[in-house]
Amino acid sequence: MNLRRKDREVTETSELMQIIDQCKVCRIGVQDNAGLYIVPMNFGYTYENNQLVLFFHSAKEGRKINALKENIDICFEMDCEHRLITGDEACQYSYSFKSIIGNGKVVFIDDVEEKKTALSILMRHQTGKVFSFDDRMVNSVLVFKIIVHEFAGKYHP
Repeated sequence: MNLRRKDREVTETSELMQIIDQCKVCRIGVQDNAGLYIVPMNFGYTYENNQLVLFFHSAKEGRKINALKENIDICFEMDCEHRLITGDEACQYSYSFKSIIGNGKVVFIDDVEEKKTALSILMRHQTGKVFSFDDRMVNSVLVFKIIVHEFAGKYHP
């Protein structure tokens, strides 16, 4: 991904993972017949063999799910470490942050065991705790993942 401000780009994998670790909400952008649609969602992730995968759970129906079924291409954004930078004049104010943007493809997870694993990953990221799920729990929600094709990190100190 090309970032305009190369001086603010995060390129080290360990730093990118630290940003993702700190973020608890990922905004996904989808498109349907009504237009573009952005949804903030809690998530979990894995990063193995240079492949980032994001995991989400959702109600089984709704605009987001209909859009994802129509078009599996997706973009996402997450950000953290927000801080206002003050100045004496309005134009001297700025904002400190770290962020990740990227794109990929959605894959719906139907296998019960894979859904349990995905939900466990999501809950561990959100809470730091290990949870287990029974079949009834996983069958009550829709679970999907984003296979990330590319992503980039940025920071404004």
